[in-house]
Amino acid sequence: MSEQPAIRSATRQPAPALQQLLQSLKPGQKIRITQTVRVGRQVWHTTVPGTFRSIDYLATGLSTQRVPEDDIVVATVHFTKDNGELSSIALDEHSKIEISG
Repeated sequence: MSEQPAIRSATRQPAPALQQLLQSLKPGQKIRITQTVRVGRQVWHTTVPGTFRSIDYLATGLSTQRVPEDDIVVATVHFTKDNGELSSIALDEHSKIEISG
């Protein structure tokens, strides 16, 4: 059995336990995602349940075209909310994902 490649991020790498969980997820599994939101000095946690679809990468860059090394690549988790809405989140060092129900 071959080992899956690590989930990469341009900033901080996801924690090893989160990487392992993400690599084990199969489309259709129920998950619960918790992220920390910060605006100014206010910080709160938001949690949303859903059904895992896939992991992908979001490549962003500066508003002016420069060299490809200026791109920022962020791992994203795509899922379907319980109300049917297709959604995705960009992973950061505070992302928490759990398998539910």
